Amino acid sequence: MAGMVLLYATSALTGELHPYHGAADIAPPMARNDAYDAVHAEGLGPLVDAKKGYRIEDLGAGAFMVTEGIYQMMILRTGTGLVVVDAPPSIGDRIMAAANEIAPGQPITHLVYSHAHVDHIGHAGALLAANPGLTIVAHGETGAILQRANDKSRPLPTEVFDGTDKPFSLEVGGETLRLNYSGPNHEPGNIEIWHEKSRTLMLVDVIFPGWMMWRRMAIAHDIPGVFDLVGGINAKYDYTRLIAGHVGRTGTRGDVEQQLAFMTDLHAAAATALGSTTPGEGMRTQDKTNPWAVFDNYIDRVTVTCVASLTPKWRDKLSAFDVFIYDQCMAMEQSIRVDGPSL
Repeated sequence: MAGMVLLYATSALTGELHPYHGAADIAPPMARNDAYDAVHAEGLGPLVDAKKGYRIEDLGAGAFMVTEGIYQMMILRTGTGLVVVDAPPSIGDRIMAAANEIAPGQPITHLVYSHAHVDHIGHAGALLAANPGLTIVAHGETGAILQRANDKSRPLPTEVFDGTDKPFSLEVGGETLRLNYSGPNHEPGNIEIWHEKSRTLMLVDVIFPGWMMWRRMAIAHDIPGVFDLVGGINAKYDYTRLIAGHVGRTGTRGDVEQQLAFMTDLHAAAATALGSTTPGEGMRTQDKTNPWAVFDNYIDRVTVTCVASLTPKWRDKLSAFDVFIYDQCMAMEQSIRVDGPSL
């Protein structure tokens, strides 16, 4: 296809580059791609007002999702002010504009951190400056990460809860958010935020509704933990809308089922490729004395086989499949080798 570049190996005889056998027509990492696949309709959300630069989605019962089209956060309207969940710097000062649109003149009294990553809470320092006395709530694991980071843009939480599967109820102005940590997943301390009245669940950087996951299983700290979380979330919560932290629309239970199906296929494809690929096959004899080179060649061929296996079924189902499928296969084969099977 136009703009696509194949994954290449160096010929043992000529030194020239040539594609690995069976490689899909998808550009691998570090290769220039001049024509990415089109985004599927299922991945698109409603348009963002260009003048405002953000979109508010009313989820009912005082819960709202706010997005600029790439990042997402939650605002909960209570009887005594607003609870904000996350503060992405990409939304930045528009958080205050959205808050004033949702509840004119009402203060932001609480901020909940889903997890510690800068791209999701890096505007928290500015929110604290604009809302003195702000209560900041997070899991203890997140608090420990932020203590080490010593980052003024991510102030330390003023209230933490600890433990695994020990839900913490944040009660503000007649509204309740139930916060729960299921164990290591995307990052230690990455929590589920549940608003039962609106049947809204917020879980960030784990599910990507209609889209391929961000690279390397969304740079997951614990891939087996991600499998456990995705595999159990629909049974754990009776939600109708999911705030997943990224892209333009809220998610559904069907989106979780689809991602779990993809992850299951990914795991199977990587495991099969690991078992069917012979290390060192086709390499020069002198290169086989270099264990790093042997593994580089082996992992390349495992990845190529994994990608080729998944492409026919999933390329037309997930937006940006072509962007990060190599990353997913690389992450999955490594996790199986190092962590053991996740399924």
